[in-house]
Amino acid sequence: MNPELLIDVGIWSGSILGGLLTLIIIAKNFLIIGKPNEVLVFSGRKVTLDDGTMVGFRVVRGGRSFRVPLLEKVDSMDMTIMPIEIRIRGAYARGNIPINVDAVANVKITNDDQLIHHAIERFLGRPREQLRSVAKETLEGTLRGVLALLTPEEVNHDRQKLADKLKDEVADDLGQMGLSVDTFKIQHVTDEVQYLDSISRIKIAEVIKEAEIAESNAKREADEVVAAAEMRGKVALEQADAKIIEETNDLERHKAQLDAQARSEEETTIAAGREARAVAEQELQQVRGELEKLRLQAETVIPADKARAAQELRAAGDAAIRAETGRAQAQALEALLAAWRVAGTDANEIFLIQQIDHIISDVAAVTKRIDVNQVNLIDGGDGKTLARHVGSYPAVVSEIFDRIKDTVGIDVVSILTERKPPGPSRPAPRTPPTKSLLLPGQAG
Repeated sequence: MNPELLIDVGIWSGSILGGLLTLIIIAKNFLIIGKPNEVLVFSGRKVTLDDGTMVGFRVVRGGRSFRVPLLEKVDSMDMTIMPIEIRIRGAYARGNIPINVDAVANVKITNDDQLIHHAIERFLGRPREQLRSVAKETLEGTLRGVLALLTPEEVNHDRQKLADKLKDEVADDLGQMGLSVDTFKIQHVTDEVQYLDSISRIKIAEVIKEAEIAESNAKREADEVVAAAEMRGKVALEQADAKIIEETNDLERHKAQLDAQARSEEETTIAAGREARAVAEQELQQVRGELEKLRLQAETVIPADKARAAQELRAAGDAAIRAETGRAQAQALEALLAAWRVAGTDANEIFLIQQIDHIISDVAAVTKRIDVNQVNLIDGGDGKTLARHVGSYPAVVSEIFDRIKDTVGIDVVSILTERKPPGPSRPAPRTPPTKSLLLPGQAG
C-alpha cells in the first residue's frame, strides 16, 4: 500500500477523532440539563416574549439547552413546594369577634409562562427562606382580610369556603410575584371570648330541647302505636283462637275417619297376610320335600352308585392285572425252562455267571458293613505285620465264598477258576437274554 495514502488516512482519522473529542468536551461544558423540578434561566441575551415584551433572559423548564459561551449565564430556581404554617391571633371576624386561626399552605413558583418571569425578576439568586417569608406575610394579610368578611360560625363550620375564598383573594397578589398556592387547609379555629363555645352550648341546648321534644313526641306516638297494636293483637288472638278451635274440630273429625279407614285396612291386610302365609307355608313344605329328596339322592343314592361302579372298575382292573401277571410269569417260566434244557449241564454255571454281578455286589456290601474304628498294629521287627493286616481283607472275601458253598452248595471260586481240558468242539448253546433267566420278581 502507498505510504502517502496511509499517512493521509491517519491524518483524517486523527482529525475526526479530535473533532469528536472536541464536540464531546463542548457538549459537556455548554449543554445544560435541568431537573424536572427546577427552572433554568439563561441570562445575557435579549429575548422577545409571546406578548412582545423584551427581556434579557430565556427560561427552560425541565429540559436542556446549550449555553452560548461568553454571552450567557445559567442560574436555576427550585420549583418544589414550600410548606408555610400560618398562625393568626386576634383577627376580627364579621361582628367584631376576635378569633384565632391555625392553617397550613403549600406555595411554589408558578408554572404559568406569563407569570414565572415575575418570580425570576424578584427572587432569582435569593434564598428560599426569603421567598417563604414574603409568601407567608402575603397569606397572613390576605387571610385577615378574608376573616373580616365571614362570621365566626362560617369560619368554624365552613372551612373549605374560607380556604377557597383565601385562594381566590391571594391569587392576584402572589401571581404578581410569580407564586401560586397549591393547597390551603384550616387546622384550628378558636376565640378567646368563648363565643364559639357559647354558640355551641346554645346549639347543644337547642339540640337537646329538640331531642327531648322529639323523644316525647316519639314516645307518645309509640304508645299510641303500641295500644293500637295491642288492640289489633287481641282481635287477631281471638280470631286465631276461634280458627284453632274450628281447625281442631276438623282435625278430630278427619282423625276419626282416618282411624276407621286404617282399622279397616289393617283387618284386610291381616286377613290377606294370613292367607298368604298359609299358601306360602304349603309351597314351603313342597319345596322342603323336594329338597329332602334331592338331599337323599345326593348323599346316599348317587354316592352308592358311584362307589359300586368304582368297585366294579377296580375289580375288573385287578382281575386284568392278575391275568396279565400270571400270563407273563408263565411265559417267563417257559422261557427259563427252555433255556435250561438248551444249556444242559452248563446251566448252573450260566446262571451263576449271570448273577455274578449281584453276588459280588452283595459280598462288597458285606465287607463295607464291617466297621473297624481303630486298629493298633505292633510290628515284631520283621515288617510283616502291616502286610498280614492288609491281606486280611481278601481272606474275608474268601471266607464269605466258603460260607456260600456250605449253605447254598455252589462253589463260586471253583467255577470261576476251573480250567477244562481241550476236547472235541461242540456247538455253543443258545443263551437266552439275561432277563429271561431271572425268576419272576427277582431284581435284574
